[in-house]
Amino acid sequence: MNQKMKVLSLLLLCLSLWTCKEESYIYEVNEVRVASSNTDKTKEKTKEQYLNIVYANLFQTALSPNKLVQASNVVESIGDKQVAYETILAKFMKEGNVVLPSNASMRADIPKFIIETYERFYVRKPTEAEKTFFVNYIESHPNITPEHIYFSFASSDEYYYY
Repeated sequence: MNQKMKVLSLLLLCLSLWTCKEESYIYEVNEVRVASSNTDKTKEKTKEQYLNIVYANLFQTALSPNKLVQASNVVESIGDKQVAYETILAKFMKEGNVVLPSNASMRADIPKFIIETYERFYVRKPTEAEKTFFVNYIESHPNITPEHIYFSFASSDEYYYY
């Protein structure tokens, strides 16, 4: 029995040495430059910065001092800054002279629309995951308009930071 244990142990040792043979594989992978999304945006925009920037992004013109004072008063009068910003944003969107692409233009080239929207509002290109999400979302929701997309970008957490 002692002899059988030695043979079995030797056999197991040989098997373990044989199966643990180190092999190296080389995978050829294309190097891809990955752009960061919003990781560098850590400073919150002031009330005035947010209002000026959102107005410029929507209307492609500067906010007048009078409108800035009125909008600032709205933010100060409402306790929740998020609610205040969304209220002002909704008012801006109803003014009618927001510079928007048409719904037909958006749907003609959704990836281009998404890239341009990211550059306009976030001053960066979207990641592939972000672009894919929005393309799929817009394609599967026929009632979504550029106005909805612009509102969502201007009221997003990332938009409040620079």
